Amino acid sequence: MFAFIAAQNFSPPNGSKDRYSQTGQSVQRLVLGFKEVTSVVIAGEPFATYMEVTGIEADHITLVLEGATPRTEIQLLHYRNPASIPDPHICDLHKIGFNHVCFAVDDVEAEISKIRAAGFKTRSTILDFHSCKLVFLRGPEGVTVELSQWH
Repeated sequence: MFAFIAAQNFSPPNGSKDRYSQTGQSVQRLVLGFKEVTSVVIAGEPFATYMEVTGIEADHITLVLEGATPRTEIQLLHYRNPASIPDPHICDLHKIGFNHVCFAVDDVEAEISKIRAAGFKTRSTILDFHSCKLVFLRGPEGVTVELSQWH
């Protein structure tokens, strides 16, 4: 199952990121503040060479945060071929590689309430650190998602 959690009022850190890509096994989305703008199937060339995935065939869904400058996207991929490779250590934040994605929000408690009401769980309690309220969520396919509220 693939579910993506995106927080309202997302702000990329220092305005530096304009997209985030996530791969999952089946597509199911809970999206707060993002709008689906395209949904296509990518297959064969030039995608196989670009992605370095032989025989690629995948659903490619682009979500955009409306009104954000610069443009902010989340790209979701559901591989039809080849089969997705699960990462047995995806929840381990001490492993080498991708650690987590963080979304800035205006009200972390309100976002947590929405996320819990939709059946999703937090990984941690709120931590007040360096003028931020931070919380880790259990994201899609075990990816750690963090919400951050500056104060």
